[in-house]
Parts: sequence; structure tokens; C-alpha cells
Amino acid sequence: MARGAACESDARLLLGREALRPVPTLLVPAVLLGAALGLGLGLWLGRRAGRLCLQHQKDDAQLLLKNLEPNAQSPSEASSPIPRRRKRETQISQEEEAAEECEPSFNSNITAFALKAKVIYPINQKFRPLADGSSNPSLHETLRPAALPHQPGGPSPSSSLGSLSPAEKDDGSSSCSSRSAASEDRLLCHAFLPSGSFPEVLACESADINLCVYYLHLKDLHRLDTVLRQEQHMMFIQIFKMCLLDLLPKRKSDDESHQKILSKQEHDLEELEKELRVKLANVEALSTNDSGYITLADVEKKERDCAEHLTDHMEAFWKHMENIQNSLVDQFKCSSAKARQLMMALTARMIVAEGLLRQSQDLQALDTVQRTLGRVHMAKLIESLRTQIQEETKCRLAAMSHSLDLLTAQGTLSSRQKEDLLAQQHKAFWEEAGHFGQEFVQHSKDLVQASLARQAEGTAKLSLAHEEERRSFLADSPLTSDPEEFLKAFHEVLERQRLKQSDLEEEEDIRATEAAAALCQELYRSTMDTFQRLADALFLHTLPGLSGLPRTECSTLQQEMQEGAAQRRGHSDRFRRQQWGLLQELLEHDRQEWLEECALSEVLQTQLREEQEATVLGVLGRLGGLTEESTQGILQGHQLLLHCVLRRLGLRSDALATLAQMRLSGKKRLLQELREQHALEQAASPCVDEHQWQLLKALEARAQEESSRLEVDAQRTRMQLQQQLLVEAQDVRQRLQGHSERAVGQALLLHARNAATRSRAQDGDDFQRTLVETAVESVYVTRASVGRLAQAHYQRLGKAAQEHTERTLQQLQALHGERIDSYKLQKKQAMDEPSSRRPAGGSAAQEIPHRLLSQQRRFQAQFTAHQRLRLDTQRQKAGVLAQLEAQLEAQLQEAEQTFVTELAALTRVPLMDHKPCPSKLGQPEKPLRTKRKKPPLQERGDLGSPNDDHSISKSPSTKRLSQQESDAGEGDSSRKMLKKRSNL
Repeated sequence: MARGAACESDARLLLGREALRPVPTLLVPAVLLGAALGLGLGLWLGRRAGRLCLQHQKDDAQLLLKNLEPNAQSPSEASSPIPRRRKRETQISQEEEAAEECEPSFNSNITAFALKAKVIYPINQKFRPLADGSSNPSLHETLRPAALPHQPGGPSPSSSLGSLSPAEKDDGSSSCSSRSAASEDRLLCHAFLPSGSFPEVLACESADINLCVYYLHLKDLHRLDTVLRQEQHMMFIQIFKMCLLDLLPKRKSDDESHQKILSKQEHDLEELEKELRVKLANVEALSTNDSGYITLADVEKKERDCAEHLTDHMEAFWKHMENIQNSLVDQFKCSSAKARQLMMALTARMIVAEGLLRQSQDLQALDTVQRTLGRVHMAKLIESLRTQIQEETKCRLAAMSHSLDLLTAQGTLSSRQKEDLLAQQHKAFWEEAGHFGQEFVQHSKDLVQASLARQAEGTAKLSLAHEEERRSFLADSPLTSDPEEFLKAFHEVLERQRLKQSDLEEEEDIRATEAAAALCQELYRSTMDTFQRLADALFLHTLPGLSGLPRTECSTLQQEMQEGAAQRRGHSDRFRRQQWGLLQELLEHDRQEWLEECALSEVLQTQLREEQEATVLGVLGRLGGLTEESTQGILQGHQLLLHCVLRRLGLRSDALATLAQMRLSGKKRLLQELREQHALEQAASPCVDEHQWQLLKALEARAQEESSRLEVDAQRTRMQLQQQLLVEAQDVRQRLQGHSERAVGQALLLHARNAATRSRAQDGDDFQRTLVETAVESVYVTRASVGRLAQAHYQRLGKAAQEHTERTLQQLQALHGERIDSYKLQKKQAMDEPSSRRPAGGSAAQEIPHRLLSQQRRFQAQFTAHQRLRLDTQRQKAGVLAQLEAQLEAQLQEAEQTFVTELAALTRVPLMDHKPCPSKLGQPEKPLRTKRKKPPLQERGDLGSPNDDHSISKSPSTKRLSQQESDAGEGDSSRKMLKKRSNL
């Protein structure tokens, strides 16, 4: 307004008042022309208003027909199960709805395209249904709770199809990219109603069938873990019983001591299992709420907590096995040697049992996947049968509307009469469809109760039979025969029992599905009879009275209506077959994804096993000094724990794969609906016009976009869950490493105790006392002579020690120089390696990931090579120090022999007269060497044993000692004197 005023003022300033005065000669023609234009415009507006009135009447009829679409539901349908969107419809946003109300132009391209896309909705419908069925139309508000726990208030992550025009599709893409950060949070906050059994899934009214089935898959995995854990405990008790019989064969199996030991083991295992059940029950209670709904975030947290408790239980079982040896020694007064033998046998046989359990777990996990996919197929079948009545209702009402349109076009019926008849038939038909849903829900609950009762009864009978079979097998099979054959036979018995239980549950699932299908067919036939009575009442009673047509003509019109309904039903059946084809493709794709997850899990387990085995072998190879029995015990214990860890990680990997499927369930459903909509529009008419072609192109582009988005989301989801699995694997590996370290430490402690015991036993010999007494009784020994001998001996010892120190420093410097040279060479090779492997061509986007991957591999290779270089250097250092120690030992022995020879010559006592027997001569030599060898070992701080190098250097010194003894011909009294004075 201000701008207009400014423009007028400018015009007045420019033109002036004289230019704005009217011309008298032009006033009369202007008035006549204005009157003519006004009259013509009034007549045109009147005709236009009449046309619009007729158009509105036609639009009311079209609006009533649109009420027959699956998204427009009657109040009677509100009580029926939620329709499963057999004829998929696209959705437009709230802004587009407002724009359509403000712009009622039915000739525009946008309106025509929207009509082709079937997005006209009743005026009284509050919300438009989403493509994934997760919206709340106003007619369905009484079905859902007001606010679900943890339910997001925003739109569903699986949003509607939206307008499929190119411009609007671009807007949708940009909005989806802006919401990508919060998409994962909305997925995790999505709530659903879990089911306790598969028959409950068939009877539920939830649209999240896949989530319910996958939740049952998680429960099956937990049940499998429980059954295998119970089998592990039973096999452990039987193995322990066999080991007791092998260890104490003289006692009978019913001996009081045996029974006491076995009772204690069984009681400890029962306590562990009881504690685990309490923890799992607490987790289950915390994951549910009063409404019964659960979110994906709650499911993932529950699985994570359960996995942690199961890992703690596994570690508690390890500690229980480790305490068996101490329990046998302390409480049951068993010798340490026999306890170690029992633990060796127990560990070896438990390794065999764990191998059998792992094979069984892998097979059962694959069977569970097949069973889950079969459950999805059966649930979709029942869903299709439940929505069949809605398709029939739409087909009959559409054919009936077409027949009434013909009567209206002929003038037999007025538009008002036609609308009233259609409204009555619409209400009656959809009330019957709602009654169908109510009857199915009511009767299906009875079917669920009957199915659960049959399954509980069958399970109870199987449990009793299985218990009797186990007792009979254990009573007939001798434990003292081949242990491995006994374990395999016992495992086959338990495996056969598990398969029987699984077959019983699968048969009950099939029986429940067949019962639900039979119920659907029975209710369908009953509803069809009601539909036929309604059609007869309309065409044979109501129409003849309203239109005045004879009954024969109305009967013919009814037959035409039935033929039209059958034709429409044929189109619906063809679309249903296309839906089943798409469903089969989806199930096959899911099966391939499961197999890929199993392959990745196997690769992770193989890598972890090889890494752990290489680490333990490397540690034991560097230690040395351990006996073969100790080394074998450490390896067996580590192998047993590793088998337990791999089995636990395998089951956890299956659970994470299931969680990934649950996260992607909504997006897969949206993509499936897009493909079904594309197939429906493609088969709608053989001749494709321009708008139909545009719709097909838009649907195809949207499906491709959702497919690529689903692939990206699937990769990101699997990456996140795999990172979680790696973190848990790292935690389990640290626990395994801690147990292995304790086992190695106990073996080293036992080795040190045995060595100290042997040294003390040998040091208690009376050789030193005899030598001292002989030297003291000699009359030729004086203080001055002994002082000269001692001074000369000390000089020789000092010279030997100085030479040893110089040689040690020289060798260590040489090793340090070699290590620096090797490190420089390795670093130079590592710097030259990336340049030689850099790709010759390619864009920068391809070169950057390749460079990062090459850098990561180079760092890993450098770390491994550097660690290997350090280990090799330490091994060389230990070898050099052992060799220098052997040389020092030889020099000390030579100095000692020289002192003994001089002392014998001084005392004038021949050595041969006092020489002990060869067996006694060899006994004190070893303690002397051992006694001098211990301090350098502690100073080195190395766990390696230089026994090999020392044994090599012992032979020439022994030869020299024998030669000097034969030359001197003196006794061993001087040797005793030397040792006594050295001790003083």
C-alpha cells in the first residue's frame, strides 16, 4: 500500500494535475463498455457456478468411492486388525494437503498426477496413513495407547512415500539427509509389543511382525545357550567321575570319599547356575515395563547385560576347575602328584567335550536361522489371509458402485439416491469386515492357549522320557572304558534329545499356523455369505423399489456386478502372487546376510585362536626350564579356556546379527512396499500414459534411492555391532590372558620349589664336614701356609671375575650395536615399502583410502617386526650370558681344583686315599655349580634356563678334574676344607 501511494505521488509529480483531468468525449463510451463487460462477466460466472455445482455432485460420488480405498476405513474397521496395505498408496505432506485445499483446480498437471497416484483421502480423516503402517488415523485412535514408553514424538523413521514428482523428491532427499543424524536414535526408540511364542505372533495385531519373530530368535539363542551349558555341566561331572576312578581304582565307585567329592562338585555347579539364573531374571525384569512394550534400545541393553553375566559365569566355571586340585589336596588329603594327574586327564577330556559342544552349537544356530525365516514366511501367510477379506470388500464395493453409476447415468437413480445406497452398503460391508477381524482375534486367542497347553504337555512328557533315557545310558555304559567314545555317545544322546524338543516346537508352530489359516478360511466363507445376502437385498429388494426396474433386470445387473468384482479380484490375486515373489526374494537375501555374518564370526574366531596359540607357544618357548608335564598342562588349560571363549563369542555374534536385522527391519519394510507399489502400478493397466509412466519412473527412482540408503545403513549398523563384538572379544581375551598368566606363574613357582628342595637335600651331605675335619687334623697345615694358599686363590678368583665382567660388557655392547643396525635397516625398508606399493593411477578419492590402509598395515607390520626383534635380542642376550656364565663356572672350578691340589700337597695327604665313590663324587659337584649359578640368574632377571649351555661346558671341566685328581693322588679332605672356609 505504501509502495502504491509512493508510485501515485511520483506520477502526480511527473504528470501534474492537468494531465489527470477526464476527457468528456470519452466518458460515454467508457460507461457503455463497462456495462457490457459487467453483464457478460455476470452471465459467464452464472454458467460457471452451475457447472461447479454439477462438478461438486460428481466429486461427492468420487469421494465416496475413495472411501473404499484401504487407507479410508470405517468405524467398524477400526476394531479389525490394521490393514496390511495390499494396495500401496503414496503419501503427501501436510503442506501439500493445505495447498490442495486452497487450489481446487482439477485441471492442473499436479492434480492429475496426484489422481494417478491415488492420494485423494476423505475429508474427515485426521491423519494420512504412512507407507509403513505406523501412522495413527483418527479412526484408529482407540486401538493404540495414548503414549507408548520411549516412543518418539516425531515422525516415523520409515516415512511415507511422499509426492513422487522430481522436485518434491529432491526436497525429500535433502530432508532425509538432514535427519540422518537422528535416524538411528529414532530406530532405537521404536517400541513394539514382544511375543512369548510364535502362536502369539500369529494372533497379534502389531505391524512389527519381523521384530516379534527376531525377538523370538533371540530367546531361542538364550535357550540354546542354557541347554549347552547344562550339557557341559553334566559332561564335566561324568568326566570328573571317570578321572576319580582312574586315579583311585582300588576304591569302589560308591565309596564314601568318591560320593563326597562328587557331591561337592555338583553342589558348586548348582550354586553357579542358580546365581546366573537370578542375574538373568533381574535383567529380564529391568528390560520390561508396565505397558508391555519394549524398545530396540532396551533389547540391545538386555542382550549386552546378559552377555556380560554369561561371561562372568564362564570365568567362574574356570576358577571352579582351577580350585579342584587345591580342594583335593587340602580337604580330601590327596597327594599333589595324583591331583595334578587328575587335572591333566580332566582338562584333556573337557577339551574333547568342548569341541563336541561347539559343533553342536554351530549346527543348532544355523537351524535356528532357518526356523526364524520359516516363521517369517508363515506369519506373512496368515497376514495375507487376514487382509484377504478387505480386498474382497473393496472389490465388491467398487463393482457395486460401478453398477449404481450406470443406473444414475441412465436416469433410473438420482445422484442423491445413489449416494445414500453407497453409504449404506459401505457401512454394512465394512462392519462385516470389522466383525471378521474381531472374530479372528477372539478365536485366535483360544488357539494360542490350546497350542501353548499342547506344547507344555509335550515338553513335560519329553523331559521325563529324556531323564529316564539319560539314567539308563549312564547305568549301562561303563565309565572305565574308552573315555572319548563314552563322551561322544553321551553327547549323541543329549543331541538327539535336543532335536526331539526342537521338532516338537516346530511341529507345534506349523500346527498353530494351519489352525490360524483354517480359522481365516472359515471366517472368510462366513463373511462371503453375509456379503452375498447384502448384495441380494440391494439388487433384488431395494433397487426394484427405488428405480422401478423389474427384478430380472436387477438380477442381471447383480450378475454383472459379480463379474466385475471377480475381475477386480483377479487383478488383486495377481498382485498377491507378485507380493509373494518379492517376499521370497527378501527372505533369500536375508538368508545370505545371515550366512555372511556367520562367515565373519568364523574369521574372527580363527584369528583370535591363532593369535592366542602363537602367544602361549612363544611365551613357553622363551621360558625354558619347565618340565614337559608343566608345559603340557599349561597348553591344555589354555586350549580348554580358548574353546569356551570361542563358543561364547560365536553365540554372541549370532545375537548381534539378529539385532542388526531388527534395526534394519523398518527400512527393509519400506523398500519392500515401494517395490510392491511399483509392481502394482506396472500391472494396473496394459496401456501406460504419460502420467502413469512418470509415476513408474518416480517409484523406481525412489526404490533405488531407498535401496542404496538401506545398503549404507546396513554397513554402518553392522560396523557398529562388530565394533561392540570386538570390544567384548578384547575383554574376554584379557580374562583368558590373566588365567594363562596365573597358570604359567604357578608352574614356575612349582619348578622353583622343586629346585630349591633338591638343592637343600644335596647341600645337607656330610662331604664338607669330612673335608674340613681332614684338613684340621693335618699337622703340616700352618696359618701362614694356608694364608698364602688362600691369597693365591683369591687372586685367581678376582682375575676370573674381572675377565668375566670385561667379556660381558664387550658382548653386550656388540649385541646393542647389532640391534641398532637391525632397527635402522628395518626402518629404512619400512619407509621404502609404501612408495613401491603406491598405485600408479586413480583419483584422489581412491588414493586416500588406499594410503590410509597401507599406512595402517605398515604400522602393524612395524610393531610386529619390532617386537620380534626385541624378543630375538633378548634371546641372544640370554644365550650369551649363559655362555659367559659357563665359562666363569669352568674358571671357578679350575681355581677350586688348583686350591684343592695345593692344599692336598701341603697336608701331604694323597687324594686317592680319601676319594669317595664315583656316585658320591658326582653328587656334591652339582650343588656347588648350582650354588654359584643362582645369583647371576637373579641378577639377569631372565626366566630362561642356561642348562643346555652349562651342560656342554661341564664335560671338559670334569675331565680336567679327574686328570688332576689322578695326578695328585690326594683325598677329598682339602675340598671339604675349601667349602667350609668359603661358607665362613
